[in-house]
Amino acid sequence: MKLDPDTCYKAVASHDRRFDGRFFVGVSSTGVYCRPVCAVRTPKRENCSFYETAAAAEKQGFRPCLRCRPELAPGHGLADISGRLAQAAAAMIDEGFMADAGVARLAERIGVTERHLRRLFDAQFGVSVMEYVQTQRLLLAKRLLTDTALPVTEVALAAGFGSVRRFNDVLKTRYGLTPMAMRKRAADGVADRLVFELGYRPPLAWDALLRFLATRAVDGIEEIRHGSYARTLSVESGGRAHLGWVRIEHIAKRLVLRVTLSASLAHVIPQALGKVRRLCDLGCRPDVVDRHLGELALPVPGMRLPGSVDGFEIAVRAVVGQLISVVHARRILARLAEVAGEAIDPQTVTPSSQSPATLCRTFPNAAAIAALPPEAMRAAGVPPGKARTLRALAERVASGTLALEPHAPPEETVAALRDIEGIGDWTAQYVAMRALGWPDAFPGTDYALRKVLGVSTVRAMNERTAQWAPWRAYAAIHLWHRYEALKGDAMTPTDSEVTT
Repeated sequence: MKLDPDTCYKAVASHDRRFDGRFFVGVSSTGVYCRPVCAVRTPKRENCSFYETAAAAEKQGFRPCLRCRPELAPGHGLADISGRLAQAAAAMIDEGFMADAGVARLAERIGVTERHLRRLFDAQFGVSVMEYVQTQRLLLAKRLLTDTALPVTEVALAAGFGSVRRFNDVLKTRYGLTPMAMRKRAADGVADRLVFELGYRPPLAWDALLRFLATRAVDGIEEIRHGSYARTLSVESGGRAHLGWVRIEHIAKRLVLRVTLSASLAHVIPQALGKVRRLCDLGCRPDVVDRHLGELALPVPGMRLPGSVDGFEIAVRAVVGQLISVVHARRILARLAEVAGEAIDPQTVTPSSQSPATLCRTFPNAAAIAALPPEAMRAAGVPPGKARTLRALAERVASGTLALEPHAPPEETVAALRDIEGIGDWTAQYVAMRALGWPDAFPGTDYALRKVLGVSTVRAMNERTAQWAPWRAYAAIHLWHRYEALKGDAMTPTDSEVTT
């Protein structure tokens, strides 16, 4: 992104939330860098310099503002940055990937050489990979010191520092503070639970997002209650799975989602928060999307593209839901979780009144589904044909030959999915929408979409929806929402798979 200083300064002077997270402003008179929405008095123009990332600002010697807290800024969406590979790598770093790996492994994961990744990062962000990593670790540590009561040792480890001594040295060098001094500066004190706030660019159609998730909620895994969404999580890190739960609430006045994690997820906080960001599409630019969709977006501004906490889970949901009702699909998925998911006790992972007592299982991972015998599939209610499809899908994901994550190339991933017997274009496009977060994916064979648009062929559908590219996935969510409103009840789009 080319930063125009005059435009950036106007955004800072007006506290324009559309620019929150898109750039940071360094103020030479104070030595700190801020978000464009910082509530302090607007600095003079001659004292301001502008940076695309927090890492770039820190590279120039600026410290993070303790008032607007740059670590709370919304992130980038997939379509915000022209260098998609660099953005994918940055997202993986934000979510703690480098805690267990180095630059070479990161490059391998996104499909480029280490040398090329370094070039991409420097060209896209103006910093090296490790400078970006160091900044993200420090910002996470700052957040944990400010928002939680975790011991300093656990903060250092959760943020990715190898030792408390290393953490203390880096914090002192970069920010001029010790961990305890930073904790004492927290304006509101610290919480005795893992509670975080994730910002977004308004508007946010929270009720529509919650309804979408509630319609598809699987008993034992998900719970919607009093306007909040909770579910179990399994986060792989350090060679083992960390099991727990997350609860998400909308705090409209603060323009944030409040996220509560079980204590069992204390060592995988960045990974867990990353899953929440993807699930709720917090990197979305609703001003850009809604403007492009025009009249379609007017009834429900700020619609998000519901993502996932695990891409394989979305693929399983799509396959199971082919040509059956959402209620039937949910029953089968719940039974699959009973036979292949891992059991958790919410009161064990965090004994408190906040524990979602109805949650007891994690969604089965690829290895567990691949290992299920045919009789277990039948007992769960999975027909033989779908069982074969699920097994083939699980084997590819478990072996690493198929990645269902936001960094995966959408066209190649859709083609790979369609190569699996039993998966047609609808399922592949649906997975691209929710697991990959691809904004232009569109399940053109969907019955509900055809009905609400009044078309009868895929060709007519493509012609009608071309106007919404490259945001057709958001258009699909709006159209499903419209269809459900017209029907007066909720219908799953998975009623409509066409595999021919």
